[in-house]
Amino acid sequence: MKYLLLLLSLTTLAISAAEKPNIVFFLVDDQRNDFLGCTGHPIIQTPNIDKLADQGTLFKNAFVTTATCWVSRASILTGMYMRKHRFQGGLINPKYIATSYPMGLKKAGYQTAYFGKTHFRLDKKQQAKMFDEFKQVGRNPFHKKMPDGSLKHETDIIADLAIDFIKRQSEEKPFFVNMNFNATHAEDSDKKDHFPYPESAAHLYTDMTMPLPKLHDRKIFESQPKFMQNSMHNDRYKWRWDTPEKYQHNMRNYLRMASGIDFALGRVVDALKEKNLNDNTVIIYTADNGYYAGDRGFAGKWTHYEQSLRVPLIIFDGRNQKGQKLSQIALNIDLGATMLDYAGMPTPKQYNGSSLKPLIEGEKVEWRKEFMGEFYSKHKTIPNWEGIRAERYVYASYPEEGFEFLHDLQKDPDQLQNFAKNPEYKEILKKMRKRLRETADPQGKPFVTRK
Repeated sequence: MKYLLLLLSLTTLAISAAEKPNIVFFLVDDQRNDFLGCTGHPIIQTPNIDKLADQGTLFKNAFVTTATCWVSRASILTGMYMRKHRFQGGLINPKYIATSYPMGLKKAGYQTAYFGKTHFRLDKKQQAKMFDEFKQVGRNPFHKKMPDGSLKHETDIIADLAIDFIKRQSEEKPFFVNMNFNATHAEDSDKKDHFPYPESAAHLYTDMTMPLPKLHDRKIFESQPKFMQNSMHNDRYKWRWDTPEKYQHNMRNYLRMASGIDFALGRVVDALKEKNLNDNTVIIYTADNGYYAGDRGFAGKWTHYEQSLRVPLIIFDGRNQKGQKLSQIALNIDLGATMLDYAGMPTPKQYNGSSLKPLIEGEKVEWRKEFMGEFYSKHKTIPNWEGIRAERYVYASYPEEGFEFLHDLQKDPDQLQNFAKNPEYKEILKKMRKRLRETADPQGKPFVTRK
């Protein structure tokens, strides 16, 4: 009788584990939504990522709530707006880590691993509870010296760590592995070879002319307020894009970095297939923020324009291959809730994000029509802002500058006009100001004083 009960117990555990998919999370740095083949880039080669999109769900309107790597990664981890978690570097508040999605996945019985970039610190006791394996891999340099004296790009090192982890997993427990790439971030300390790429992509784009940014006209930069023109956007533009020769060299290498990630992703997917795990694995691909890449005469991210806030987002579920494109607004703060939902865990009440799983599975749910964007740092040449990005209108307030933007995406999808002082938009401006306060104020105190 005891043997029968034990057998039934083990069978129940096995069924429980089998019902929970493995989760593989690719988080890229500095890549906006249209820098993939599947999202319409005319040159870039990303066949492995494109295949995931063809078989999974591509979110056409995915955004980050704060467009910079350290805050965005903290927001993903906590499921919260910056205004709520208030991370500005260093240690993430342990109170919010206690409800982070890796903690929830551990409670759900997952083996968990984190490899790559952090840009934050965790309480060591909490980190040990969150992850069975944790290895930080940074840049500067991107190419690391191996024990045999050879050099290997951080993209491939992170993929190697994930593949080794996957190969050691059993079918008795589901697993989660998070790959946090430093690519496609520039190596800011190297102004000559700004975008070091892995060997796997060295043969690509050699004889190709890189297309100029859509918004490359210098008049667009000159139309910006002075605090934008004199910001870090312009400083880094001069590092990367300000001459035709520099632009061609750096853009070619930037695309190689992105294709190197695609190659690494393909290797990880192959490892899943070799263990017959692909059919029971959810794969997520996204980036921590968008990227101007020369548009508007800007470099970097940080500010309120679409190039800064938009990111790629693909979710592939091997058990339920859809091949669909969704238009609902998806956010980086939704990712934790989504992964917990796939693991059968509820969304913590502290989260500002919501699970995307019901949308993917075609359920009829009420969904957001807008979200709050914000940025704050103590950097003297990066302007701070807060705003609302709705389906048609975008409102952004730069409180320290006493300056407002109002864009009408229906009339002006490229955001070349500022309607904030247009009398015809007076009531819309009032409404957007009100929506910002209604959204932002309950999350916490403002970071800066308004003029």
